[in-house]
Amino acid sequence: QGLLVESGGGSVQAGGSLRLSCKSSTFTTGTMGWFRQAPGKEREGVAGIDDDGKKTYTDSVKDRFIISRDNDKNILYLQMNNLKPEDTGLYTCASTWSRWLTRPLSADQYNHWGQGTQVTVSS
Repeated sequence: QGLLVESGGGSVQAGGSLRLSCKSSTFTTGTMGWFRQAPGKEREGVAGIDDDGKKTYTDSVKDRFIISRDNDKNILYLQMNNLKPEDTGLYTCASTWSRWLTRPLSADQYNHWGQGTQVTVSS
């Protein structure tokens, strides 16, 4: 999938919104995902989208986050609404050529990673 570059992070108050973007230099197919890691915590799968557009979310973000992709522009998005302080972390996008995954929120399913963009939510 080549280079993955995230953008869109920032600092917001609880209840606010952010939209993250992940630009890929090459991908048009495969499964993409968003992961986050808070200080002192393990990396967590947030959302994934496969080649058919099937979306998977971790329970804590369901009904608040929306993952989407624009294959014409090679961009993966994560719309984050009603943000909470516990959403704070470094958000990283990941990709794999596999069109479908049995565990789309597991980091070991992916083999390309971006550098991440920081999201900070204050109460």
